[in-house]
Amino acid sequence: MGEERCATMISMRSVVAALALLLAGSASAQVHLVIRADGTKVISNFGASGNARHSDYKWLARQHDRRSRYDKLIESSAARWGVNPTLVRAVIQVESDFDARCVSHKGARGLMQLIPETARRYGVTNIFDPAQNIDGGVHYLADLLSMFHNDLEHSLAAYNAGEGAVLKYAGIPPYEETSTYVKRALTVYYGTPYGSATGFAAARGGRKLTGGFKSNVGALAVAVLPGMRYLGTR
Repeated sequence: MGEERCATMISMRSVVAALALLLAGSASAQVHLVIRADGTKVISNFGASGNARHSDYKWLARQHDRRSRYDKLIESSAARWGVNPTLVRAVIQVESDFDARCVSHKGARGLMQLIPETARRYGVTNIFDPAQNIDGGVHYLADLLSMFHNDLEHSLAAYNAGEGAVLKYAGIPPYEETSTYVKRALTVYYGTPYGSATGFAAARGGRKLTGGFKSNVGALAVAVLPGMRYLGTR
């Protein structure tokens, strides 16, 4: 699931092919090539709601606890599933910028950018209905918080990349998109630019899990992380 504003490092020979794939993936996507000062070439696809503000952490910090027409729905679902409504607003901010019709080039939809599989898992029958989308997304977020013992970095990383990826790396996966997503979400949540999310758990001394996750991730994760509840693959 997660934010679709990814930036993929590529070689010059793959620029044309990558652009073609991105353009084919979403007719409404904003696709552009950026050449950095060091000559690195980056292809970016910023999805339906992307704009330069999403890279401005000072602007994101000012979106802390942003109020919207969806406040009652957010408060209701947050209370129902025991999630801080400020965290829910932060997720909605970085996922869709409060655009209920947002669709990513990967198929994530609505305010909380649910993919169809996750929507079905949580009983969401109309993925664009704000009430259903928020409730399904908050329920999923609550399950992730329970799974990762209320660790916000890990829970948000799982919301973006899937719980399997977080379990595999015993922390934030080494994906630029995911580390940036966590940093953005926590910037909005805390109301100040958040810098620590770019460090991966394994690199900070956490135990790195190896092997077996594709075929038996649930059993191995439960064995390594006592008390966790496996939600299934994404």
